[in-house]
Amino acid sequence: MKKYVLIYNPVAGDAKFKTRLDEVIEYLQAADGIVIPFRTRLKGDVRAFVSQSKGFATAGLLVAGGDGTVHEVINAMLAESVDVPLGIIPSGTCNDFASHLSLGKDLAGCLRAVTGGQWRTVDVGMVNGEYFLNVASAGLLTSVAHSVDTALKNTLGRMAYYFKGLGELPSFRSLRVRITADGRTINDDILLFLVMNSGLVGSFPTLAPQAKIDDGKLDLLIVNKCSIPELMGLFFSIFSGRHIASSHIRHLQAANIYIECDEPVESDLDGELGPLLPLAISTVTNKLKVFRLT
Repeated sequence: MKKYVLIYNPVAGDAKFKTRLDEVIEYLQAADGIVIPFRTRLKGDVRAFVSQSKGFATAGLLVAGGDGTVHEVINAMLAESVDVPLGIIPSGTCNDFASHLSLGKDLAGCLRAVTGGQWRTVDVGMVNGEYFLNVASAGLLTSVAHSVDTALKNTLGRMAYYFKGLGELPSFRSLRVRITADGRTINDDILLFLVMNSGLVGSFPTLAPQAKIDDGKLDLLIVNKCSIPELMGLFFSIFSGRHIASSHIRHLQAANIYIECDEPVESDLDGELGPLLPLAISTVTNKLKVFRLT
């Protein structure tokens, strides 16, 4: 029998995935599979479980949750040298990397990708020794994911992030940063930066249209200092995919990026709280296997 491990976050998104566990088990059993489920409870408990179960999950490791849950799982897998394909079942408020892989919330479709047995290798980013799968960021709006109430997220979905972010605008000030990207240096006042793997962040699919998850590079998107009216206009251009041409946007690709600031600034990794700047960011190629739709 094919052996799988399933790690699921019971409060991710609308918190309904846990009611479908029997459906998951039935599907995998019908495909000659056996699964050990693990319910996340506390931050950090995933790694201990992954370490203990790595001899069992020979066919694959599945994760059901949002971007933050996937982030924790891939860090546990890579730290514990678990070299099996990862199956993502998107059930969180935001599921950006899964969306990039065209994995919707159709549970049967996600499980079909797993039992089909087809996978691909993807790049991951590394920041100060920690991995990220989709995005590392800092500045305006990047702390929103940590401060939105869980009940509000479950009620409003990703709109909760947008409402919270709008409340930050009047009080936010720019950051003076120095960025070195593959030898190129930028000194500027910025509102935020995004270092992306897939180019899909915050459910915006075209933030970095050229981004690829297996090209050995990360896409750096910088929003330069501008007025609130200019920023609101920029948001509208992001919705329409015309932001790359904006004078307030700087975009480049690099394999190694170093970002420093003259004040302590928190970063965000895949929606989880990351380290304070400075950040040493690099691409790690062919590091992770993920199941894909056939």
